[in-house]
Amino acid sequence: MARKRIDHVGIIVKDLEASIRFYTEVVGLEVKSRFTHPNGVLELAFLGFGGSDETEIELIQGYNDNLPNEGKVHHVAFTVDDIEAEYERIRKLDGVSLVPGFDSITTLPNGHRYFFIYGPENEWIEFFQR
Repeated sequence: MARKRIDHVGIIVKDLEASIRFYTEVVGLEVKSRFTHPNGVLELAFLGFGGSDETEIELIQGYNDNLPNEGKVHHVAFTVDDIEAEYERIRKLDGVSLVPGFDSITTLPNGHRYFFIYGPENEWIEFFQR
């Protein structure tokens, strides 16, 4: 069970361009990567400070625009060293459920890999390997 840090926080947005402008111009983040998810529906942008490998903000367009204002944070992601080993460990735990549709390891176009589980309040927890 290798945990390094919180990798990123995913925020659902209605307008990716407007959100990128806000987070770059107002907050001072820079776009580190941007692409279409392998499902062909979601548009993703990862933003951070100064090119460092710190915790990032992931903006997600195309997921669900009907959440209340206080429910826009989609997930918290934790960096792991070995996504396959972590996936196998999690699958063996009693009382832990994988999120349907995200219950296998997905590889993004930039090579990052992930899967999701539910937390105790049905919040989404992502295990993420860069």
